[in-house]
Amino acid sequence: MANTDVPIGNSAGVSGLTSAYLLSKQKGNVITVVAKHMPGDYDIEYASPWAGADIMPMATEKNSSWERRTWPEMRRLAVEVPEAGIHLQKSRVYRRQKDLDRAKKGGYDLNGLFDTNPWYKTLFDDYRELSKDELPEGMASGCEFGSVCINTMLYTPWLVGQCRANGVVFRRGKLKHISEAAGLSHSGGKADVVINATGLMASKLGGVMDRNVVPVRGQVVVVRNEAPYMVSKSGTDDADDELCYIMTRASGGGTVLGGTYQKGQWESQPDPNYAMRIMRRAVEILPELADGKGVEGLDIIRHAVGLRPFREGGVRIEKEKIDGTWVVHNYGHAGWGYQGSYGCAQDVVGLVDEILHRAKL
Repeated sequence: MANTDVPIGNSAGVSGLTSAYLLSKQKGNVITVVAKHMPGDYDIEYASPWAGADIMPMATEKNSSWERRTWPEMRRLAVEVPEAGIHLQKSRVYRRQKDLDRAKKGGYDLNGLFDTNPWYKTLFDDYRELSKDELPEGMASGCEFGSVCINTMLYTPWLVGQCRANGVVFRRGKLKHISEAAGLSHSGGKADVVINATGLMASKLGGVMDRNVVPVRGQVVVVRNEAPYMVSKSGTDDADDELCYIMTRASGGGTVLGGTYQKGQWESQPDPNYAMRIMRRAVEILPELADGKGVEGLDIIRHAVGLRPFREGGVRIEKEKIDGTWVVHNYGHAGWGYQGSYGCAQDVVGLVDEILHRAKL
C-alpha cells in the first residue's frame, strides 16, 4: 500500500485539493492533507477563496496543455454536478488596438487570452469573433465563447467533500520545513511521497525557499449586480498593472469586478482609489451592469484583496528528493490555478506513479 501524504503547507488551495482528489481515486493511496488554512478561512496567505474564478485561457499555445485538460472537466461539472458551484456563462474578450501595438513592439506583456488568433478558438465549440457593431467604443476586435464561472465558496468545500468520501483525512498544521510533512500522515507511518502545493508560501517554506515565487496583488470589488456575460479587456488607461474584468459567480456568489496585477506587493488591505477605478472601468465597458446608472448603480457586497502565487519561469511541477523523501511540487500558478487545476493534478499523479513504479493508467 502506498502511503502518499499530501501536505498543502499553509493552505488547502485548489491545486492541492485537486491533486489530493485525483490521487484519492487510485486504490491503495493513504492521503493526508495538512494545511494551515482550509476552505472557509480567509487569509492573505491563502489565495483560493479570493479568486473569481473562471476559465479564460491565459497560456501561450506552447504551454496550453494544463488548461486544455482542465476545461472538459470544468464543463462537465457545470452541466452534471450543480452542487460543485460552477455554471456556464458566455465570455467576451476585448482587444484594444493600443495594447496590440505595444505588444508587437515588445513594450507590453499581453497574455495569450488576447491573441488575435488564439489557440483556444478550437477549445470552445462556440467560439466566434465579434462584429464591429458588437464592440464597445475603443476596441479594435474581440471574441465570444461559452465558458464557466466558479463560485469558489462552494467549489473548494465540494472538493473537500469528494476527497473525504474517498478516505482523505484533513488536519490543521503549520510546516516550517517540507521534510516535516513526511511524518504527518494520519496512518502513523512515514509518507512515501509528499506533494508540495504551498502556493505563495513556497517562497518561505524550509527545504523549498523558492525565490522565484512572488505575490501578485489582486484587488476586486464584489457586487450584487449580475452581468449578462463575463468580460475581460486587454488593458486600461489607468496603469499597466490595473485590469478590467467582470464575472458573475454561480449560485448567488456575487459579481466580481477586477482588478489589479501588482507584482511584488503584499498589501492585504483594499485601497479605495483602486476600488473606485475598478468600478468605473466596469460600468464603462458594461453599462447595463448598473442599469446605466454608473458607479452609483452598483450594489457593493465587499472589497477584497488576494495574492496570486506567481513564479518567475512558470509553474513548477516536478519531483525532487528532499531529506530522503520524494517530493512532488505543484505551485506557482499565478492567476490560473483553477483553470489549470485538473491538468496540473494529472501531472502530479503521473509523477507519483513514476516514483512508486506504477504503470501509467
